[in-house]
Amino acid sequence: MFRKFTVLASLFLATLCLNAQSSINELMPVRGLSIAAPGPQGVDQFVAFIEDELATRDINVLILRVDYNYQYLSHPELQDSVALSEQDVKKLVAVCGDHGIRIVPQINLLGHQSWAGRILNLLKVYPEFDETPSVMMPEEYEWPNEDGLYCKSYCPLHPGVHKIVFELVDELLDVFEASDFHAGLDEVFYIAQEECPRCSGHDPAELFADEIWRIRNHLAEKDRKLWMWGDRLLDGKATGLGMWEASMNNTHRAIDMIPKDVFICDWHYERPDKTAVYFAMKGLKVATCPWRKPDVARLQIQDMIEFRSGSTPEMKENFQGVILTSWASAEGFMRNFYDTTREDGAKEMLSIFEL
Repeated sequence: MFRKFTVLASLFLATLCLNAQSSINELMPVRGLSIAAPGPQGVDQFVAFIEDELATRDINVLILRVDYNYQYLSHPELQDSVALSEQDVKKLVAVCGDHGIRIVPQINLLGHQSWAGRILNLLKVYPEFDETPSVMMPEEYEWPNEDGLYCKSYCPLHPGVHKIVFELVDELLDVFEASDFHAGLDEVFYIAQEECPRCSGHDPAELFADEIWRIRNHLAEKDRKLWMWGDRLLDGKATGLGMWEASMNNTHRAIDMIPKDVFICDWHYERPDKTAVYFAMKGLKVATCPWRKPDVARLQIQDMIEFRSGSTPEMKENFQGVILTSWASAEGFMRNFYDTTREDGAKEMLSIFEL
């Protein structure tokens, strides 16, 4: 209890001191939420939630995980059976525009092409893109397993994959009227696999960096920016962060090979690990990303404020802020938020922005 009081008191004092000289935008330029896009039936409720709960907390970035939850005209074969229409999306665009909230649509690229025992749409429709076609999806998924299967990846060297995924990306950014795109790129366990006739023998770091460059360069053609999770750019062994929050398959060296205009979403959920400093010192803009632990999240906000206030002018702008992550559906998050019987969960997590 004393530790919690001390943390909150120091955060309060730091906020007071900085607010005397700075606006909330100066204190923390990015105050975001990353969440799955709602389904069509949840759009109107989510619009009201943005207006009533996100805008009132000065949230100014909304990362929406769309993936195949949109009625794509370029590739209708890839859309979910129930998916957002253009009209649905424009409702989200309008309410976010009214409140100065930047929408960053997301499609998971490279990794996360399957989940548990289910292959997701891209590899289901185009199995030739699979980096590990010999790995069969189990009837009952469990971890760990003999195949090292967490999520499948597409092969970054397949000659046909980028034409298709970039057409999806372009269409999604157009309908969301967005200038920023989140490509996921997290938890990539299958890369440079020996069985892949194209990737075998390649350096995982170089392959990963090349994929980042490829996505970044495509976006840059229309003056758009790439956002991504940062875990694969951290050394899991040297930091002790392990295989989930960092890389144990040698992709971490890619941090010195990627463009400096990529925005890093640096997620840590159990401890307020200060790896944002590492990304910032590499010349990358970074936001820290908490989940489900308000006390940890408040420490991460305090760290970000102190990093910005204590940095040189050259480093300050690399520390961009905090993005809360939610791995529930938008509908589930809202149910949790409005459940008056709960004293924890979504409402408490959003309270971290009530400075």
